[in-house]
Amino acid sequence: MDKARTRRSFLGAGVAGFSALAANCSLNKREAKKAPNILFVIADDWSFPHAGAYGDRGVRTPAFDRIAREGVLFTNSFCASPSCTPSRSAVLSGRPIYQCGEAGVLYGSIPTNLPLFTHVLEDGGYFVGYTGKGWGPGDPGALGMKRSPTGKPFQSRRHPAGIRAGLDARDYAANFADFLAERPKEKPFFFWLGSTEPHRVYAPGAGLSIGKKLRDVKMPAQWPDVETIESDILDYYSEVEWLDQQVAKALDALEKTGELEDTVVVMTSDNGMPFPRAKVNLYDAGTHMPLAIRWGKRAPGGRVVDDFVSHTDFAATFLDVAGLSPLPGSNGRSLLPLLTSSKSGSIDPKREHVVTALERHTMCRPDGATYPMRALRTADFLYIRNFEPDRWPTGGPDFISSNKRTHGDVDASPTKDFFLDPVNQEQYRTLYELGFGKRPAEELYDVRNDPDQVKNLAGSPASVATLSRYRDHLETILRGDGDPRIEGKDPWQAYVYHQTTGYGASMNRSLTSEEREKAAGAGPHKPE
Repeated sequence: MDKARTRRSFLGAGVAGFSALAANCSLNKREAKKAPNILFVIADDWSFPHAGAYGDRGVRTPAFDRIAREGVLFTNSFCASPSCTPSRSAVLSGRPIYQCGEAGVLYGSIPTNLPLFTHVLEDGGYFVGYTGKGWGPGDPGALGMKRSPTGKPFQSRRHPAGIRAGLDARDYAANFADFLAERPKEKPFFFWLGSTEPHRVYAPGAGLSIGKKLRDVKMPAQWPDVETIESDILDYYSEVEWLDQQVAKALDALEKTGELEDTVVVMTSDNGMPFPRAKVNLYDAGTHMPLAIRWGKRAPGGRVVDDFVSHTDFAATFLDVAGLSPLPGSNGRSLLPLLTSSKSGSIDPKREHVVTALERHTMCRPDGATYPMRALRTADFLYIRNFEPDRWPTGGPDFISSNKRTHGDVDASPTKDFFLDPVNQEQYRTLYELGFGKRPAEELYDVRNDPDQVKNLAGSPASVATLSRYRDHLETILRGDGDPRIEGKDPWQAYVYHQTTGYGASMNRSLTSEEREKAAGAGPHKPE
């Protein structure tokens, strides 16, 4: 296979279109002063509805709740893919992952002709930077890109020694304050605050150690209600709370500058919680995301919006509020009409579904084979198409993956260990098969009556008409989007797996020594 030709064939918009956009989107200084700032907070592996604003009593999230209370709380926000790198690529490009080329897989790279909204903001007069986890993991420069996908790194500030094991040593709020201090006063800013929480690893018993109670866990139907898993979920909650505390400090830093009311503040996550049948899956536990957006008086507060929104909408939204043209090839839609509306509930009748997708997460199958999935989610049903049902969705029990474990697409955890215990496998056979077994080519779930999606209706005679309708609707969307998978093509298996972190080696060569130190920054780096 001619890899260069493959990239050209499956990417979409080319360099010429992007250059034409860049030539027309620069802001003059007067316009730049009027443009709003943007603070984008993106967690790592945080699922809906684990926030106080959604009524979860087991986790305390006052910063997220404040953003929701003073802004807009979204109940149907979905990432484009339940895996770090492709999810972040979709955010930056405004495209579904099957239009992102090698940026659409974990540990991938970014094609040079994939336009990113951060670059357009930067070219249009914005000061762009990030702390924590930006785009990745992978090597953004392996295909020739010379610019950071998330701007200038601010990574040098650290928490004092003695923070709980498993937490990132980087002080996100202090790094944000450094960014604010360095920002030229005449420029608006875009800042990407990317936590590594609540990605594993967790300090065992962290939740219980800070006073959480096992009884506060509302156990989803796909896992047994046992103490091992309850405690594991509490540890996850403890890291959600740590992130929320850092966001509260970042909001304080912004408020001290007097610019909070002129800043669009977004808080969400890249994909779902690192548990079986959650992350790396197209069920809601893997793709349904918390989302709250605050924008002073421009976004009337105290509202709850039920419209379906996708992470591919962020690029269009940020460029819209900045007064810049949309990215070429992007199919996301600006959220500005929802933010500036005074209504709650369902506002735009066209926002009645989202599409999610996955190709490759870890290298957990022979020859780098993927587990290709596409899904259509509405208020009534979730339909999933598994293109290779003979493959193991988790990587299976025999193949040792790139992360040195079997069932490599399930993060190492007490919950995973519980399920892999032969005694527990036998006792909880049905739940074990849900999380670790092979799956049929099609799945259909009634999300109103089965919110955790454990009862597949695809084989039910009563669901034949619904299954056919959703199958046809998804196929129409995928064909319209030019998804290679629906055409029977598979460019993904040939994509290089750049198992590096932060900026890959090739991107680091284009940075100064000081920038390389900041980009390497961090610790501890959590795995994919």
